[in-house]
Amino acid sequence: MKLLHAHKHGFLWVTACFFLISLSGHWLFGWLAFRNEARSKGVTPNTADYAIEITRDTLENWQSEFLQLIWQVAGLSFLLHVGSSQSKEGQERVEAKIDYLLSLTPGGDSEKQRLDQAYFRDG
Repeated sequence: MKLLHAHKHGFLWVTACFFLISLSGHWLFGWLAFRNEARSKGVTPNTADYAIEITRDTLENWQSEFLQLIWQVAGLSFLLHVGSSQSKEGQERVEAKIDYLLSLTPGGDSEKQRLDQAYFRDG
């Protein structure tokens, strides 16, 4: 098994590596900042308190960044899938231009009818 199909899922693996590197860096530098702040107050850094603080910070970042991005991608995909006016506008314009170009070529009308039947397009 070729490294878990790395050639087929390269984007996924690169994204996962970026995620793990950035999360590790966030936790490492969060710990250093937490430790320095605790020491400046004369308190011994406590990993339990740090875990609560870093989890809160991480979830705040994910809420503001990832959930927003997920909504943009998922929302746009949903609207394109259900055929909103935004998704149809560009597609209908391209279809009209192709139909016009086909009408200018010899045999274009029969080719247009063949394509319309093959792809279940009305008129």
